[in-house]
Amino acid sequence: MASRVAPVAAARAVFFDVDFTLIYPGPTFQDEGYAQFAARFGIEVDRSRFNAAVRAASSILDEAQEHVYDAEIFVRYTRRIVEVMGGTGERLDDCAREIYREWATNQHFHLYDDVTPVLSELARREVKIGLISNSHRCLSSFQQHFALDGLIAAAVSSSEHGYMKPHPSIFEAALTRAGVIASESVMVGDSLSHDIDGARRVGMRGVLVHRSDDPPPDTDVPVIRTMTELLSVL
Repeated sequence: MASRVAPVAAARAVFFDVDFTLIYPGPTFQDEGYAQFAARFGIEVDRSRFNAAVRAASSILDEAQEHVYDAEIFVRYTRRIVEVMGGTGERLDDCAREIYREWATNQHFHLYDDVTPVLSELARREVKIGLISNSHRCLSSFQQHFALDGLIAAAVSSSEHGYMKPHPSIFEAALTRAGVIASESVMVGDSLSHDIDGARRVGMRGVLVHRSDDPPPDTDVPVIRTMTELLSVL
């Protein structure tokens, strides 16, 4: 199925979500990695249940009261994955907290191949580039690890800011740091509810990244399957 790609007005700044938009997890956060985490805490899990467990836990990430950043939400999310994989016992919380801490480690992730060329081209066009992330990963170390230094004009993480997307203040903070206004800015991300809808509420435009082969969600914003397509949208 072809992506729905329609041009948006010229942008002075493009902001990106990080996890599953620019980077994706390696084996540490796949079924085998979860099984290894669990084993270190004396917990047995069924690796074949991993995908179903992730789906079952996904609603927990929407539980943030007023979208305030709370590490315990992510711990509960991770614990739920382990539980649905069959994990039980008194050390479930310890295991979940360890997985949460390791999520912030850049070495466990890979940059999508299409990211660096596109960010470099945007910089060549003198478009400001920003990052807005709901994770607790240090975005300065993220830029250094993936050799993005010099490309990013502004970066805001929810753990630092205190609120998570789609709360308007995290988008407003990123706009202020980049020195741009909402109407001349675009948000690019993989979540319609967190990235796109949140950005549009403050007056930004949105582009949804849908790398899966599954049909994209119904939306009136441009949908791209690869980051390279973004260049023809802007």
